[in-house]
Amino acid sequence: MDKLELQKTAVEVRKGVIEGVHAAKAGHPGGSLSAADIFTYLYFEEMKVDPKNPKDPDRDRFVLSKGHTAPGLYSTLAQRGYFPREDLLTLRHTGSYLQGHPDMKHIPGVDMSSGSLGQGLSAACGMALGGKLSNKDYRVYALCGDGEIQEGQIWEAAMFAGFRRLDNLCVIVDNNNLQIDGPVDKVCSPYPIDKKFEAFNFHVINIDGNNFDEIKSAFDEAKAVKGVPSAIIAHTVKGKGVSFMENQVGWHGKAPNDDEYAAAMEELRKAGEALCQK
Repeated sequence: MDKLELQKTAVEVRKGVIEGVHAAKAGHPGGSLSAADIFTYLYFEEMKVDPKNPKDPDRDRFVLSKGHTAPGLYSTLAQRGYFPREDLLTLRHTGSYLQGHPDMKHIPGVDMSSGSLGQGLSAACGMALGGKLSNKDYRVYALCGDGEIQEGQIWEAAMFAGFRRLDNLCVIVDNNNLQIDGPVDKVCSPYPIDKKFEAFNFHVINIDGNNFDEIKSAFDEAKAVKGVPSAIIAHTVKGKGVSFMENQVGWHGKAPNDDEYAAAMEELRKAGEALCQK
């Protein structure tokens, strides 16, 4: 898929986020939107996956460690064909398989149940080590939040990954600099994030996480690295793609009302149309 098609797909992923969260009247749009380009690149370009065979033992694995941004993952999975797009409108509804956080037992394409912040990277390390011990060539990707990496378990997992030289593991940090209580550097600063991962023996790449050229370059570089795990520090804009949500901490975990929903969808519609003119 070329860059233009990836950009168009990312717009559709963002639409799905807004549709799902609005229908649920709850959820986390901000971090879902900031990571939409990462989700899109992973599932449409980077990872070896097959929606028709979601449990393929040789597939690449993905762990959404910051599980509250499930709307972004669900929208991507629907766009990729794992389940019907209209099911996004059942997000968080009683009886829906699309819960507020990913559930590997009920959602096709979800490799790890997550949501308790800090735990996902440990699970990803286990998957990566399992691949090594089984002589499998699959890769494991874990998306963490920059607020989430304030959790100590993240760094226990990083120490393990570096020590075990899990070069089949790629950690992505969605560094949008906002968490539920405000800017991460004002709540409990994790900076410099890159130097911390380097201290745990990671190969570290800093990128604009909303730029597909830089995203592609980073994942290509990470795949070429041998002997150490990789960490991609993706500098993103919280709420990316919906202007009134961008860089606004209030949209971390709030659903748009009907007027806000209409405005957001119109903005995304126009963005999609503009891309179709290229």
